[in-house]
Amino acid sequence: MGSANVPEYGETWVYESIIGALPGISVSRPLALAIQLVAFEVGILALAWYYDLWAAALAGTAAVFVAAIGSVEMLRISTLTRSVDVPESYRRLLFGSSVEVVLAVLAYVALVTHLFVFDPQQRAGGALVEQLFGPDPPVLVVYLTLLVLWDVCYRIGTNWWAAVTAVWRAATFRLDAETRRAFRRADLETMVFGLLQVVLVPFVLEQPVILAALVGHVAAVTVATGLAVALSYRYG
Repeated sequence: MGSANVPEYGETWVYESIIGALPGISVSRPLALAIQLVAFEVGILALAWYYDLWAAALAGTAAVFVAAIGSVEMLRISTLTRSVDVPESYRRLLFGSSVEVVLAVLAYVALVTHLFVFDPQQRAGGALVEQLFGPDPPVLVVYLTLLVLWDVCYRIGTNWWAAVTAVWRAATFRLDAETRRAFRRADLETMVFGLLQVVLVPFVLEQPVILAALVGHVAAVTVATGLAVALSYRYG
């Protein structure tokens, strides 16, 4: 077992490490979340006003909401996980392996490829990027869009990895009642984290590939975390 409450570098998600690693700057978690939310949303609204892209602003706001709520859930899940004495192998697998970054990169590359290559090839003149930003998308708008999409993809990667490791932990370790209760709460937070991503569905209804990937992800996370919770009752 590892120490329960003190996270160290290498035993945190990348997002948590960044918050605590800025040299000479001490930022509380609530302030970091507020900065993230305000910076992205102000940027979206400012660019929407300047370029008259209000339809795109609504989709951007939904993405920022998912990213911000994802940040909250990540911190809640990590706090619950560290509130008990967890198996060292599970803690390192969840936080220290950085697999969530790999999953996020794969999701992000697939999404960018779809938006800028696959979708335009399939629907000439009606691709999602063109619908949102026009035939000549402003550079700053594309830059901010890609940044927000990375934020969302990172949360999705973390969500999926938390769900997968939850099933492994529940199937592998026999834990005491207090620890199981803490993990059940963390697993339910992971499930909620996934379900909240359905707010993006209305914006991709005409994008069958993205829609299938998003709905499939949410369903898989729900099933995995539900299984982890069910397995946790094996020992009472």
